[in-house]
Order: sequence, then structure tokens, then C-alpha cells
Amino acid sequence: MEHRTVSLSPRLVAQDVALALFITVMQVQGTVAKVALEGAPRPLADLGYLGYALLVVSGLAVVARRRWPVPVFAVTAVASVVYFSLDFPDGPGWLGLFVALYSLAAYGDGRRSLVTAGVGITVLATVWLVAAAGIEPRAAIGWVFFRIGASVMSAALGESVRSRRVIAADAQARAELAERTREEESRARVDAERLRIAREVHDTVAHAIAIINVQSGVSAHVLDKRPDVARDALQAIEQTSSQALREMRAILGVLRDDGDGRVPHPGLGQIDELTTKARDAGLDITVEEISPPTLVPSAVGSAVYRIVQESITNVIRHVGPTRVTVTLSPGVDLMEVRVTDEGRRANASDRTQDRHLPAQRPDRAGNATSTGRGILGMRERCRLLGGELDAGPTPSGGFEITARLPLAPTGSRR
Repeated sequence: MEHRTVSLSPRLVAQDVALALFITVMQVQGTVAKVALEGAPRPLADLGYLGYALLVVSGLAVVARRRWPVPVFAVTAVASVVYFSLDFPDGPGWLGLFVALYSLAAYGDGRRSLVTAGVGITVLATVWLVAAAGIEPRAAIGWVFFRIGASVMSAALGESVRSRRVIAADAQARAELAERTREEESRARVDAERLRIAREVHDTVAHAIAIINVQSGVSAHVLDKRPDVARDALQAIEQTSSQALREMRAILGVLRDDGDGRVPHPGLGQIDELTTKARDAGLDITVEEISPPTLVPSAVGSAVYRIVQESITNVIRHVGPTRVTVTLSPGVDLMEVRVTDEGRRANASDRTQDRHLPAQRPDRAGNATSTGRGILGMRERCRLLGGELDAGPTPSGGFEITARLPLAPTGSRR
């Protein structure tokens, strides 16, 4: 068994020193007092005051009981064996041994400490009984059984204290682990909410800016020649910016404590309003529903709205005026949404020469020529609900985005 190398505070050292001195005085003084009353077959001063030396050594050894419980027990046990084998007078000379047994169990390592204590008590009991074989009067042998019983109780008490300490340490460790787990879960929820807000803000702002960019370009282009068209464009800008502000308030409302000013997340019911603004921006857009409307969870409806919104935004930014078809196919357990555009029209190159019209970017799949995260954001939305998204060019030169979302979202396990 390895020795314990622990660092003890001055307070604990002082306590052990005081305890060792107390035990030493009690063992020597108690034995001397008993000898004075009852006499003894062998005086403590025999063999060069060996009796006194054994009592003092077994008492002072207690000072190291916390740091070296096994050696302290060994010293006190050997002192007891020699003391009683040489027939020195019985008395309270076993106090140091009992404290050593308690310390061995209390500050040891459990199973091995108990085995050591059990073997030691067995050896001590054997020596004590053999040494007391001829004791007179015979009733005095009761003190031998008292020493055996007290030794067992000392070890049991030490083990009880050690077990309570281990249980308390385990409970503390579990509490700390639970606290760390709660903190990690809280951070994960905060990160997820931050990502959701960032995604919502991106979709809302990108769509609004794209619409405003087109309408402002039209307004600047026709301001002098057709003021009525410019007025309509400015009104569209006002409506689009107002709607964007309302959506931003709804999105960022989760950061407020009072909950004022919150509105439901946009869903399937707002797609018509979305397509109307897209038509004002120059898109020829059609919404088709292949099957009768089905009850769609709000999370799926909101995801469909954002996918359609981002798809339209991409068309406005990267293609310009073209024909767009939005197909909604709610099924029994799956919601499919498809946004298809016909690509850049033949005369679109003439429009791109005007500095007031939106910039054209040929790549919408998130490659090096694209600065947006639209496709990636839509794909993340689908994965969060357990769905999937496909995006790519069509044979006719257009672009198609297809999202399939389960009506009972399972969430992504990635």
C-alpha cells in the first residue's frame, strides 16, 4: 500500500500534535495510576524503562496518522505486541492503537485498508489472548476482549467516516458535472438561437435590400421621363422597408424580456404577399399548389416561406426580370416546395448596362463568384427540420431549388 502524500494545514498539524501529547500522557499516567492501585507483575521501569518507552512511542506516533496511516498503525501494533508479550501492566496503553486503527480506515483507500486492519486485528487478538493465558484473576481477561472489540469498532468507525467522505465527494462531483452540463446545454441553446436569428435576419434583410435595389434603380431611371412610375417604385420601397422593419422587430423580439411587439413568424399565408412584391420588382412569378392545402406545422411553414423568399431574392440579385414558378406540394407526410426560374432573358444584357439596375452574378450555388450564403442557409433550414434541399441549373438554362420537408420534423442529428 502506498503512503499518503497529502498536504496538511497548520491547524490539522496542531490538532494531531495536541492529540498525540494527550494520548501519550493518558497512556503513561493512566498506567502508572493503575499500577499504584493494583500493583503489577512487571514494573514499567524494567528492561531499561522499556514499558515507558513503548507507551510513549505508541502515543507520539499518532502525530503522523493522517500522512502515514499504515506506518503509524504498524508502530502502535508492534508496540502493543511487545508490551503485552512482556507482561507489562495492563492499562490505557491501547489508546494510540485505537486511534491508529481509526486513522488507517478513515484515511486509507478502502478495501486494502480494511484488509490491513483485519489482518492486524487478528494478529493482535491472537497475541493478546496468548499473553493473557495465565492471567489471574480470570475475570481480568475481559480487558483482552474489550481491546479486541474496541479495535474492531475503531476500524469500523474509520471506514464509516471514509465512506461518508467518498459519498460526499461523489455527490459534489456529480453536482459539478450537472452544472457543467447545464452550462453547455445553455450555451448550445444560445448558439442555436443566435444562428436562427442570424439566418432570419439574413433572409429578411437580403430580400428587402434586393427589392429596394431594383425599385430604387427603376425610380432613378425613369424619374425625369415617367414620374408616375417613379412614384410607384418609391411607394414599393416604402412598403418593403416597412415590412422588413416589422419582421426585424419580430425576429429580434426574442432578445427582449417583456415580449412586447412580437408577431408570429411568417408562414405559408404570407407567400402571396411575398410574390406580389416580387412582381413589383419585375419578376413574372406564378404560385402553383398541386394538391389541396394540408395542415402544415408552423415550423415547416416558416421554413417554406424563408426558402421561397431567399430563392426569389437570388433570382432578383443574380438574374433580373424573368419568369419564376413556385410550386407547393403538401403531401400526407412531406411538404415539397420547388422554385424554378427560366434564367436570364435575351435582352437582360442591355439592362445590366444601366448602373441603376441590380448587379448580375452568374453563380448562385455558393461558388467563388457568389458573395451570398443563400443556398447554404436554405440547406441548413431543411436539415434542422430533418429535410433536404437540392439546387442546380435546369436543362433550359434556368435554375431550380427543391426542398422536401417532413410534416413531422425530426431535426438534424449532425
